[in-house]
Amino acid sequence: MFLLGIVSILLMFLDHRENHLESVRHGLSVVVYPIRLAVDAPSRALSWGAESLSSRSRLLEENRRLREERLQFLARLQRMEALQAENGRLRALLDSAPRLADRVLVANILSVDLDPFQHRFVIDKGGSDDVYVGQAMLDAGGIVGQVTRVEPFTSEAILISDPGHATPVEVNRNGLRSIAVGVGDSSRVNLPFLPNNADIEVGDLLVSSGLGGAFPSGYPVARVVEVERIPGEPFANITAQPTGALNREREVLLVWNQPAVQQSDPAGELTEPGAEPPAAEPQVTGSADGGSQ
Repeated sequence: MFLLGIVSILLMFLDHRENHLESVRHGLSVVVYPIRLAVDAPSRALSWGAESLSSRSRLLEENRRLREERLQFLARLQRMEALQAENGRLRALLDSAPRLADRVLVANILSVDLDPFQHRFVIDKGGSDDVYVGQAMLDAGGIVGQVTRVEPFTSEAILISDPGHATPVEVNRNGLRSIAVGVGDSSRVNLPFLPNNADIEVGDLLVSSGLGGAFPSGYPVARVVEVERIPGEPFANITAQPTGALNREREVLLVWNQPAVQQSDPAGELTEPGAEPPAAEPQVTGSADGGSQ
C-alpha cells in the first residue's frame, strides 16, 4: 500500500507537470463511455418517458383549449356580424329620423304572424311609451304599417301587405293619387282603383299622400313592378313591391305624426278623437279618402 501510494503521487506529479497520462486518460474514457451509458440508461429512459407523456398530455390539453377558444371566437364573430347588421339597420332608421318634424321611437319586433289572411306583428313598445292606435311605423326603406292595439308594454301592428289594410298613396312622378291595398303577400300590394288610361308606369315610386293623417306624407310605400291594361275593363291591374322590408326587419320606427289625444268611451276603451266607440277589436284600414277606420 505504501508503494502504491508513492507510485500514485509520482504519477500525479508527472501528469500535472508534463501531461504524460493525457493519452491514457482519453483511452480510458473511450473504454468507460459504454459503461456510463448503460448506467445512465434507466434514468434517461424514465426522464424521456415522463417528458414524452407530459408533452403529449400538455399538447392534448392545449389543443382542447384552442378548440374551445376557436368555438368561442366563432360564436363571437357570428354575434359581431349580427350586431354589425343590427347597427346598420339602426343607423338607417336613425338617418330617416331627421326628415320627421315630430317625435320618433325605435321599437323591436317581438313576434311575427305572416299567414295569408293576417299580417301582424308585436312590438316591445306600448301605452307606457305613449304609443297610440293608428300610429304609423316606418323602417329604413319606407312605410311598414300601423298600430292596431296598444297594451301597457307591447303593441300589435298591421303590415301594409295585410289583406285588410289600405294605404293612401300618390305617384311621386306626377302626384296621381290612389290606394295601395294589401293582398296577403309581403312582397307586393295592388292598386285596384286606377283606370286603364291612368298615367302610371313600371318603376314609378309610390309615396304616402298624407290624406287622413295616419301616415306622414312623402314617405316611400312601394314601387310599381307591373302594369296590365285590360281592354274593356274599367280598371288596370297594377302591382307594386313595398320598399320596406316587411318580412325581414327586426326594428321599426314609431312616428308621432300628430298629437295622440285619446278619449275614453263609456266602456272604458280608448278611441281616437272623433271616432265612434268600437264595438269590437279595432281594425286599422285605409279608406278610399285616405282615412283610417
